[in-house]
Parts: sequence; structure tokens; C-alpha cells
Amino acid sequence: MSAQYVLASGSPRRIQLLTQLGLTFTAVPANIDETARPKERPQSLVRRLAATKAITGSRYYPDAVIIGSDTVVAQGRQIYGKPRDEAHAREVLRRLSGKRHQVYTGVAVYCAHSGRGYVDVVAAHVTFRPLTALEIADYVQSGEPMDKAGGYAIQGQASKWVVGFEGNLETVMGLPTDRVTRLIERIGSGGATS
Repeated sequence: MSAQYVLASGSPRRIQLLTQLGLTFTAVPANIDETARPKERPQSLVRRLAATKAITGSRYYPDAVIIGSDTVVAQGRQIYGKPRDEAHAREVLRRLSGKRHQVYTGVAVYCAHSGRGYVDVVAAHVTFRPLTALEIADYVQSGEPMDKAGGYAIQGQASKWVVGFEGNLETVMGLPTDRVTRLIERIGSGGATS
């Protein structure tokens, strides 16, 4: 499909992943309120935020195909987005230490011109080994956790903590490109599933 693509994000990880997919696109952050609603489940939150980012981007690029995405880390219904500060990052990592958690990424693809849009949510499961207070403090001091859901980058220094993993690594990084491709194909085919 010949189209202009816009990634409604400024995330370096998402930009890298979409670039690897071979799409030519413009990256424009969608500045929206990412606060979870009371009792909102993690899957519902990422679905809503991904769709909102895509729709928001379409206001500025009405003829483009807009790609929105959002990622959270969760333990049950407890949602961990990006840490508010270093103390919050340390607390979240303490809670993830030695435990299994879920990572949910919502992906939305929307074209205002055609009036078509689709959203999907992908989950992965990650288990960390027990972490020492010093490991957590050193990691937070590195600055790596501060703009990442759950306070860690699985492709960065935190990779050495992972003792269990199920799912697609790109889901944890913030943009499962297989789902992006599938949703773009649906936009191009008028919504028919292949």
C-alpha cells in the first residue's frame, strides 16, 4: 500500500523497531494524558491509549496512516508505567524482583481519510531473578529506567535479570512489528482479515 506513515511516538525504541520494518515514516509524539482510569485493566489501558495516540495524530496528518502504541508492565491489576522519579523506579523494581510479571503493548493503526482503524493488544511474560538493593540502586542511577514502562529496558542492562520469558521481545520493547504489519495490511485491504 502506498501511504504516508506517522508514528505517534518519540520513543527511540519504537522508532528503531519501525525503521527495521522498512517503513518510511515521520515520528511525532502524541502528547496525551496516559493516566489509568479507576479500575481500568492493563489490557484496556494500552488499547485505549494506543487508539487515542493514533486518533490524535490523525488530526494533524488526516491523509496518513497513523501508528499509535502504548506499553505497561503489570502484576495482576497493578499497573506500572514510566517511573515518576528515582524513588518510584526503585520501588517498582523491588516489586518486580524475583517475580513474574506481564508486559502489555497496545498497537493501533488508523487512517482518518478512509475512516478505518484497528487496535490489537499483545502480552508477554517476564520473570526476574531476585535483585539486590545495590543492583537496583546502581541501575536506577544509570538513568536507563526513567522513561520505560516498569522502570526497565529488557534490551539494556536489565536483560541479565531475566530468568523466564514468554512472548515476543518487541512487545516488551514497545512495538511488536508483526502486529503493526498485520494492522497496516487490514487498513489496505479494507478490513478483510487474511
